[in-house]
Amino acid sequence: MAPSLRRRSVEPERGTPSDDMKPTSTVSSHSQDDNPSPSSSPLTSRSPAQWRDTPQDVRDMQRLGKTQEFTRTFTFLSTLGFVSIYMATWEFVLVSLSVGLANGGLAGLFWCFLTTVLAYATIVASLAEMASMAPTSGGQYHWVSEFAPPRSQRILSYASGWMSTLGWLAAVASSCYVSTTQIQSMVQVSRAEVAFPAWQDTLIMVAVVLVTIVFNTVGAKVLPMLETLSLFGHVAGFVLVVVALLVLCPKNAAYEVFVDFQANGGWSPAPAYLISQVTILYCNFGSDSVVHISEEVEDASIVVPQAMWWSYVGNVMLGVLMLITMLFCIGPLEPVIDSDAPYLILFNNTGSPALSIVLNVVLFLLIFLGNITALATCAREMWAFARDRGLPCHAWLGQMDSKWNVPFNTVYATSLACIILALIPLGSTVAFNIVVSLSTLGLLSTYMISIGCVLLRRLRGEPLPPARWSLGRYGLYINGFAFFYAAFVLVFCCFPNYLPVTTGNANWAPAVWAVVIVMSVVYYLVLGTRQYTAPVEVVEGRGKVDGFVTGALDLSLP
Repeated sequence: MAPSLRRRSVEPERGTPSDDMKPTSTVSSHSQDDNPSPSSSPLTSRSPAQWRDTPQDVRDMQRLGKTQEFTRTFTFLSTLGFVSIYMATWEFVLVSLSVGLANGGLAGLFWCFLTTVLAYATIVASLAEMASMAPTSGGQYHWVSEFAPPRSQRILSYASGWMSTLGWLAAVASSCYVSTTQIQSMVQVSRAEVAFPAWQDTLIMVAVVLVTIVFNTVGAKVLPMLETLSLFGHVAGFVLVVVALLVLCPKNAAYEVFVDFQANGGWSPAPAYLISQVTILYCNFGSDSVVHISEEVEDASIVVPQAMWWSYVGNVMLGVLMLITMLFCIGPLEPVIDSDAPYLILFNNTGSPALSIVLNVVLFLLIFLGNITALATCAREMWAFARDRGLPCHAWLGQMDSKWNVPFNTVYATSLACIILALIPLGSTVAFNIVVSLSTLGLLSTYMISIGCVLLRRLRGEPLPPARWSLGRYGLYINGFAFFYAAFVLVFCCFPNYLPVTTGNANWAPAVWAVVIVMSVVYYLVLGTRQYTAPVEVVEGRGKVDGFVTGALDLSLP
């Protein structure tokens, strides 16, 4: 039996941006007391020009009921670089598609890649439109809060916030671990006899995390410039790798690349093809990273969705070209499937050990730059969720240093969580893979929920906020396909990659996902019902909808 609807008056927790709000400190916190008021928010007294707000940014923040705390230092180019270098599609085509090669062979991987990126484009487009409607660092959990039915928006928003936060934590840890394995691979290129015990894995990963922290704290002021340079490096690195491989490597036959389907993972061809989608999505994940820096982007309601869409289009184009190059140049399939790092075989096929090392270094540097973006993204998402009192220690996590333009506490919290995760391989690499497997499943779940909420409003003919980047009359169809495709892929995220299933190759992501959901619901019932400020409660004109207080708890179906 669903709990009865609790009716209560909702007072905005925060005021709208105002030029006359006087600061008490350069560090702001949203959770200093139980009933904060606009005057209690210690914001730096600056004009919109000093925040680098456009008039549209001011209007958006006012509608969202949020105060401006970040200086908007990201332009379109740096924003495009931010999301492009984290997606890093062509880079991850090289380092993460071994499952696809095993389950489909060269031809199966090629055709599965094409169909997957076309279908996933509807999800990216749907997210981009929501980013234009509500350009906030909260991203998915805010969209769910604003667009979900009144009776269920609070619990759905809260669960989405936890899944997004922990999903991004897992993504940061996963990215840092990829860099760790790359460092080891570069050593083994010249010294094949070297073996790395578990404690060295941990130390290398901790070192990667510590260097990443530097760029997100004392180096944060140059982060937009670094992201712009990363964009050019992303393209230049692609040209270097493709030219080197096409010129120097022997080539597979076109029949093998485009026609010869193989299933070597134990599955029959049809499920093998569908399971390969998951690793392909991993190569194309990350479009929502830029959403979480929306409050740092000039003219965010148009720049953020444009960056999301065009970074996806650009990355997919480079990814397809790199995939074709890899499939022609990688050589016989059997040794590639048996290898822990197939891209090393690909680079060694150039016949030049020195060039192989250079290509490895280029690949490592570009993926490491993506780690910087991942940490920045997770820190902003965690800060936004803490701002709305969705996390433990929200008063501390919700602080923002306006002098440095960095939420230091969430940067440190994210980094500490990654360092703790880096200790897990000391006991079990399988356990570490279990934890980081949350990334794909957790984030994809938040995409599906938020898109589903917008789809429901469109089906019911309910109004949506204006969007400068809009799907127009095709929105209903694109949202509908995106929602059902996300649900479809979620099913295959739960399948093991190989048969027969063992403890080592089992897919533990569903178990971790279930634990996160249970944990978020328990925390919500214990503390969240009293302290969580659902974003819709302070959205302009949305304090009460259809007779229901939108922040009230009701677990019944709409």
